Amino acid sequence: MGQQTTFHAPHGGADFLGYRKRAGATEIVYDDGVARRMVWRVSGASSEARLSDALRAAVGSLRVVPSLYDELKKRAIAIERIAG
Repeated sequence: MGQQTTFHAPHGGADFLGYRKRAGATEIVYDDGVARRMVWRVSGASSEARLSDALRAAVGSLRVVPSLYDELKKRAIAIERIAG
């Protein structure tokens, strides 16, 4: 069974987090539903399960982007910002 790839904020916000495969690379996408959209490329190999867990934990926070950085750091998943 595949991992969940998209997550929406459970607290009523329009925050969205997801990951996608594009040109052989994994990208993380954040959108606040209003004005901010950010994209990061995952550097190196990372399991989809660990990435999915990090995104699930981050989107449940009121401050999604700082929480995303914390969750990725806990799991030693390196990223580089490519848009936003």
